[in-house]
This record gives sequence, C-alpha cells and structure tokens, in this order.
Amino acid sequence: MQNQLLLYGANGYTGKLIAKLAATYNLQPILAGRTEANIKPLAAELQLPYRIIDLDNKEQLENALSAVKLVLHAAGPYVYTAKQMIEACLQTGVHYIDINGDISVFEMLKKYDAAAKEKSIMVMPGVGFDVVPTDCIALQLKNKMPDATHLKLAFASIGGGLSHGTATTMTGKIGEGGAARENGMIVRKPLGQKGMWVNFGTKKLFVMTIPWGDISTAYTTTGIPNIETYTGMAPKVYRILKLQWAFNWLLRTEFVRNIIRKKIKAKPAGPSDEQRKISSSLVWGEATNPSGEKLTACISCLDGYSLTAHSSLLISKKILDGNFKTGYQTPSGCYGENLIMEVPGSKII
Repeated sequence: MQNQLLLYGANGYTGKLIAKLAATYNLQPILAGRTEANIKPLAAELQLPYRIIDLDNKEQLENALSAVKLVLHAAGPYVYTAKQMIEACLQTGVHYIDINGDISVFEMLKKYDAAAKEKSIMVMPGVGFDVVPTDCIALQLKNKMPDATHLKLAFASIGGGLSHGTATTMTGKIGEGGAARENGMIVRKPLGQKGMWVNFGTKKLFVMTIPWGDISTAYTTTGIPNIETYTGMAPKVYRILKLQWAFNWLLRTEFVRNIIRKKIKAKPAGPSDEQRKISSSLVWGEATNPSGEKLTACISCLDGYSLTAHSSLLISKKILDGNFKTGYQTPSGCYGENLIMEVPGSKII
C-alpha cells in the first residue's frame, strides 16, 4: 500500500490531519502541494515522500499522478482546483476523491461519469463531513421508505470551529444565497429561507436552510426529488439573515470579501486538537412519502474535521484494496448506508 496515494493539499489544515492519521490506516501517502516551504517540513516530520505540483502545470501534474493509483484532493476552493485534477486523473487513469462540499463542483464532476467509466476509475467527491454522514442517513431513510418524495437533512456542530480553508470557501459564496432541490431540479433560494427546531435525540437545536452538498449528492444516491439541507444556527442570526436581500449586493463585492479574507488569515488555522476532542457533530434526516408519513434518523459523530480525516482515509483504503465502482459515485451509494458506522466515534441515536 506504500506510496499508491497522492494527498494533494497536505499542507492545509485538514490535509495535515489526514497526513498525520494516514499510518493508522496503513497508508503512506505522497504529500503534495504548490510550495516546498509548506510541504517539506511536514514530510520530514512524518517521514513521508513529497512532490511539489502546480495544478496549472499539466505536464508536471500528470507526471506526478502516473506514479500513483489514487488522488485524495484536499486543496480547495474546489471551484478553482477540481477541474485540473479530475482531467489529469482521467488522462493518467487514477482514481479521484476529494473533501469538497460545493454543490456546483459535485454537479461538474458528475459530468465526468462516462469518461471515468471508460478509464475504469472512480470519481467520488465529498468523502469527508461533506457528505459522508448525511449521505448515509439519506440512503438509510430511502431504504426504509422507498416511496419517499421529500427529504430534509440537518447537522449541527457542538463546539469546534472553522479552518482557514472552510472559511475562505464560504467567503467566496457569501451573498450568493442558498439552494434546494425541487422536483428533481436544483433551484436557487435565499440563504436561511426556512428555519425550524430539530430534535437531534440528545438535544433540540434551531437550524436553517443552507446550500449543503447533499442538494446534489443525496439526489444522486436516493433519487428523492425534493431535498432541503439545514445547519445549526442561533435564532438571532437567522432573524438577521432574513434581511439579507437588502445587503447581498454588498457582500458579493471583492472589497468586502477581501476584508473578510484578511480577518480569516489573522485567526488560527483551525480548531486546536483540544477543541476537536471535546466537540462533536449531530446529524438528522427526515423522509416523507405521498401519504404524509414521516420517518426520521439521527446519528452523532466526531467533529467535522476529525471525521473528514478518518472517512477520507477509510475510503482511500477501500479503493486501494480494490473495493470501488467505476464512474461517478457517492459515498453511501458505493459503500452502503452503514459506511458512517465504520468511522470511529459514530453512533446511532
């Protein structure tokens, strides 16, 4: 299993977590990124090989991929990085997985399904917190209620915080609004258009609608035509967001986004080890059929970053062991509704 995996973006917050945990899964990835000053010290610390790769240098990228079987792409924002990587993977016959959560990127990568099948490789975006636990709950509900026509998915973080990468990706979307799936189509909606209280089993929390990756992936997994995704939010913030229509134009300006980016860079790279140890995630789903019957499911799991490190490596190990399906796949669509239970710290509520 040595050096068959290339971890691109290993110097990022989540990339480092993945790199440091890899030995637990008997994996020795080649660490990769754009800048030697960021990658070399980590490679020396973990005694792992490394490569310096510019994603825009097609020859350099394909040369690096020709030596591996799988890429775990951990360098976002994926709207700027996924296309180069997937096309290089197709050119070299290398499996592609990432920890993306952007609906538009899921939809873009889905278009490579036929090409991936021709090359006998798998393309699976969203192998982290986006979207493994929610995807598993979606399939679990679909299996129990095959005639479901509506699906709601919600998650909430208890403790923890955001990494620079996550915050930067969110900044790129600020002012853009939300999304939902209606009658099989993705439609734009105001961010936080809907809010509700959800009983997560261990506690009741307020959630609001956001454009989570499952708007794309849960539909691919289940075929349920109407999907909404929610996240935990303070009710007072939700009330403020109801006024967003008045200032979204301002939030979309580069002037405001650059101010936010500077503030992000001034903060720690992400939650500390101690923060992650005491934080957790709660995930909830509800399916409804034409008769109005409802079915719910809840799980608790690790904080989003720790879960992402484990789930991405778990799936990497499966692929390198020959356990994969060719073409575009979703996590539970390929590995079943119980995939999340293979991740340490996950339990059904």
